[in-house]
Amino acid sequence: MSRWDSWDESRARVRPNKKGSRPRTKEKPEHADAELGRIVQVDRGRYTAALVDSGQVVTAVRAKALRRTPVVPGDVVALVGDTSGEAGTLARLVRIEERSTLLRRSADDSDDAERVVVANTDQLLIVVAAADPAPRTGFIDRALVAAYDADIVPILLITKADLAEDPEDPAGLVSHYAELSLTTVISGHAGTEVGGGADAERTPGSAPGSTRDPVLDPAAVARLRSLLAGHVTAMIGHSGVGKSTMVNALTGADRATGGVNAVTGRGRHTSSSAVALTLEPSEDPTSPLGDQDAQESWIVDTPGIRSFGLAHVDPDDVLAAFEDLVEGSVDCEPGCAHASPEGGCALDAWVQAGHAGAHGPARLASLRGLLASLAGSAEEQEEKRLGLSP
Repeated sequence: MSRWDSWDESRARVRPNKKGSRPRTKEKPEHADAELGRIVQVDRGRYTAALVDSGQVVTAVRAKALRRTPVVPGDVVALVGDTSGEAGTLARLVRIEERSTLLRRSADDSDDAERVVVANTDQLLIVVAAADPAPRTGFIDRALVAAYDADIVPILLITKADLAEDPEDPAGLVSHYAELSLTTVISGHAGTEVGGGADAERTPGSAPGSTRDPVLDPAAVARLRSLLAGHVTAMIGHSGVGKSTMVNALTGADRATGGVNAVTGRGRHTSSSAVALTLEPSEDPTSPLGDQDAQESWIVDTPGIRSFGLAHVDPDDVLAAFEDLVEGSVDCEPGCAHASPEGGCALDAWVQAGHAGAHGPARLASLRGLLASLAGSAEEQEEKRLGLSP
């Protein structure tokens, strides 16, 4: 009998791996007893979640297995450990449930790195001001492209209508998007709700006021509450357009609000992180938004966005956001880049015939601007290929 016969693998000594140890088993725990919660805020490695069943707010840390997986507001996650929510307690986030939608953006159109804005939303509230700061249709178009790409229903909110010359069509935005089936809500001294495009009814409000402070029309707030009830809605917009002011009116929260820089014309950042909040129950006994419905209606207030890159969107999918032009593309030549009639694009003839409405030329110019930005110039593409871009 050899002296080695009594030895087996249990006696082997393995040197520890400097980069970490192997898991003891490949079988991952199922965590069948985990409680589900919705992430309402992310702050420096701490995740605040509201339990789905009870609404209890819990602070959690991410499990080691998820250290490379981004967790964003709106995510539904599995929590184990101490989920009492008491001060000083921490639960453990062990699983991210399958996401229904994912709203993404990039720093610019040439940046391949995606930035997740929010998860599991079914509506996107795009907020622009009629003035102070001036609205940008380019930002709205980009947000619409991102919403349609993520299969999220967009809603346009125009604030500070009292600062516009025409409160019923602030900055011409209502007429600009009249050919789209885009629900639009206007808030100000002369609040008006418009839905369904050019044939929508308009309810005139009161006369414009003289104050330059954001004024929320109660009718507009009530209309928004009905549109957001029963949904998870992400709210995006530039700083200073009144996002936090509207969130406070809808949820009863006390989010910080700020003004606009008089020199740059841009808003000051007041929200530093995205926060998900439930709508405040309606005090009107005839309103369908009761306590239970309010707890199931979420709005995610995001920090002011300076840029909204669409590097993650395929150029062929950009046209889908321009529903007033889509039908005209049927006559385009196969593989048309929609750059010009010389390239076989039939959109010019479609617009000139008036099928896209009075704002058709501007809409076509916006589409081509987006496509050109996504494609980049020949020099930019060569620099990216060679790694010369800064």
